Amino acid sequence: MAAASVALSSVVQTPSLCNGRDSRASGQEATTSAVSFSSRTVYTSLSSLLPSVFQAKNFSGYSKSRAKYARNVVKAAASSARSDEEIREFCLKQFSARKALKVIAGLHNFDRKSVADVVIAAEKGGATHVDIACDADLVRLAASLTSLPVEIGNYDGFYKSGRVFSAEEVLDLTRRTRSLLPKVVLSVTVPHTLPLDEQVSLAEKLETAGADLIQTEGGTSSAPSAPGVHGLIEKAAPTLAAAWSISRAVKVPVICASGLSDVTSPMAITAGAAGVGIGSAVNKLNDQLAMIAAVRSIADSLGLPARSNTLLSSMVAH
Repeated sequence: MAAASVALSSVVQTPSLCNGRDSRASGQEATTSAVSFSSRTVYTSLSSLLPSVFQAKNFSGYSKSRAKYARNVVKAAASSARSDEEIREFCLKQFSARKALKVIAGLHNFDRKSVADVVIAAEKGGATHVDIACDADLVRLAASLTSLPVEIGNYDGFYKSGRVFSAEEVLDLTRRTRSLLPKVVLSVTVPHTLPLDEQVSLAEKLETAGADLIQTEGGTSSAPSAPGVHGLIEKAAPTLAAAWSISRAVKVPVICASGLSDVTSPMAITAGAAGVGIGSAVNKLNDQLAMIAAVRSIADSLGLPARSNTLLSSMVAH
């Protein structure tokens, strides 16, 4: 089966982030190629679909021909015996059960071995989704290693360079991406740089604009002052607060991500999240066995079985 869906968790693409090429010219094609190469469900990021938006400061690169091309590639990737509704169920089932666990390799991580280690750890550790950088070869690699849905990108890596995103930018890009890909599953991250009330307001607008999933963040804004469990809770506080607030304002599932651990992941579900995203707790480890153990620990904390992807495997088998 080949299926395609979009996770709008990443809002901007720099020239070096898509296949190592200048994304101003080729980012959209590279992303849609990544979708078509995958034999699994693929989530592509907004950064990949609109690579030149913030460099050109306008949407002139978002041409009708490219939009048509992207739609055709996603349609081709999704063409199988599975209907759009079956693919949607495939993507969202674990969120509906409030037991989704996404393992994040990193937006800037193009190292094949590192990405492979993270994907294998996600598969063997009992995760339900994986998140990798925008690169067609990496998508192909991930698809060969796992039956899990694959998401491309996130934008917290841009904060270190001083790039932040306004609510208006995120909302406008969400609308354009939904127009480009009207049938795919669409996930959007709410920037933690916004005040909490503005995060809630943006989430409500994103839901109206067609987002199927809302993701929170906040770990990069937290500086724990205490060690141990106390510090882990401090680290997760911003994203937990966002998950609690946003989940009570929208009907779509909320993914709580950034700064979470096996201690705080269950807190995210209690706060109202339908799933969690885990990055540095796994991808910063240098040993694959340690990665698998870290994923398993978080999966256990969420009550996930050792093999939580039975539905995914059965669908891929078709």
